[in-house]
Amino acid sequence: MSTIRTRALTKRFRGGQVAVDHLDLDVPEGSVYGFLGPNGSGKTTTIRMVLGLASPTSGAVELFGDAMPAASASALPRVGALIEGPACYPFLTGQENLARLDAADPTSVRRTRSARIDHALDRVGLAAASGKRYRAYSLGMRQRLGIAAALLRPRDLLVLDEPTNGLDPQGTREVRHLIRELADEGTTVFVSSHLLAEVEQICTHAAVLSRGRLVADGEVSALRGSLSSRLVVSTPDGPLAATTLSGLGFTDVLAQDGTVSAAVGDVEPDVACAALVRDGVRVRGLAVERPSLEEAFVALTGEGFDVAE
Repeated sequence: MSTIRTRALTKRFRGGQVAVDHLDLDVPEGSVYGFLGPNGSGKTTTIRMVLGLASPTSGAVELFGDAMPAASASALPRVGALIEGPACYPFLTGQENLARLDAADPTSVRRTRSARIDHALDRVGLAAASGKRYRAYSLGMRQRLGIAAALLRPRDLLVLDEPTNGLDPQGTREVRHLIRELADEGTTVFVSSHLLAEVEQICTHAAVLSRGRLVADGEVSALRGSLSSRLVVSTPDGPLAATTLSGLGFTDVLAQDGTVSAAVGDVEPDVACAALVRDGVRVRGLAVERPSLEEAFVALTGEGFDVAE
């Protein structure tokens, strides 16, 4: 079953600007789903429509198989979300802010509130800073608190909009680990990001949005697999190595300073290495490089990921 499903979802603002254009998404239950695109590509607008925070111009949204917004009362308590950063009272502590948020949830259980808050703060590494006022929190700490707010109760779906924004490398690694841990527990995690390398490390599935349109979606391995792997040879004998590889049947042979690369075909790398050495090529290194998700994105869209909208 799809945890999130959209059909022809469209959002057109006054003045005619189309932010989201006939978007079809299927987010598999139990997946870690990366929602990718440059800043301004329509990611946050889509999330807001999925959660009923914005009305679509046309199209349909389903959560857990039920149509939204009609199913909001039953579906939304099963969802935890961090969208565009947390909104908290600056004069309250992190713990007090979570208590306020939990008290506003009509489905929360008061007698377990304190224990749940402590557990959520501990999961995001804020236990030691729980008594610190929010205005003294760094950007990364505020992001962590927003994730903690989404984890105040068990969730079937967790929606995170740029969850590693403002985090240092250690904090980023901890959030990655937390996302994997939640997925292992059965939670579907929907991660919106413009950082392709980040998403590639944690996501099982991904969709790429460009100018409001879906340009690719599927398993991350399949998206990478849309490009062929390349054999890369480090050698000072570039022209000779290129001739040898071409003679073996390799295609798309490219020679650059110190390296020669070619699309991997039917010839095994060890056979290619033996042929290179036999022809007198000084091989300093040989590797098969798989394409990254970023390279797949550029090939699919024909543009760099940081192109301004």
